Amino acid sequence: MSSRTIQVTDTLHRYLLEHSLREPDVLQRLRAETAGMAERNMQISPEQGQFMQMLLRLMGARRCLEVGTFTGYSALAMALALPEDGNVVTCDRSEDYTAVARRYWSEAGVDDRIALMLGPAAESLATLEAREGGGGYDFAFIDADKTGYADYYERCLRLLRPGGLIAVDNTLWDGRVADDDNPGEDTMALRAFNRAVHADERVDLSLVPIGDGLTLARKR
Repeated sequence: MSSRTIQVTDTLHRYLLEHSLREPDVLQRLRAETAGMAERNMQISPEQGQFMQMLLRLMGARRCLEVGTFTGYSALAMALALPEDGNVVTCDRSEDYTAVARRYWSEAGVDDRIALMLGPAAESLATLEAREGGGGYDFAFIDADKTGYADYYERCLRLLRPGGLIAVDNTLWDGRVADDDNPGEDTMALRAFNRAVHADERVDLSLVPIGDGLTLARKR
């Protein structure tokens, strides 16, 4: 029994991976390729990807939305957890990074389940809302520019059905959100976002200490 979350040391993290992670080969290889890139820290951890897959399966999710594709690991993890008629709409600005994503989606045989919208995410989300209306998505994952989180959250909330779930990455920000001596723009944006979601009565809330902090907000 413990009254607080256990500290995850490097040794315990290795144990966690050895006794929990069931990462398909295609995801392993995508993660390995991304590890050689300058922006490798933008990729989610494999245990977080597996946790999100569990959430999708528990929800019986069919339609997912993602803000921030990068090299496509999270989109691929989600697509692999969906039924054959499920789909992921993912938004990103980078043609280079998403070209890597497309290769692995095709290799995994789920490229027909993933629709990539290239361009500013706010514009892509506005296009989706204008085209489809609200309430059509089961799950949304936000992992993009931190100063845009508040706007992405509001747009995703409108696109989500009642009972749907928004997952927001990096909300613990390597501990910097709790460090008053850190005035960085991204840190300040995340602090403001965390305060706003904590006070948002439209959702049920849990901030989970997995990866770099994952906020789960269920639309009431």
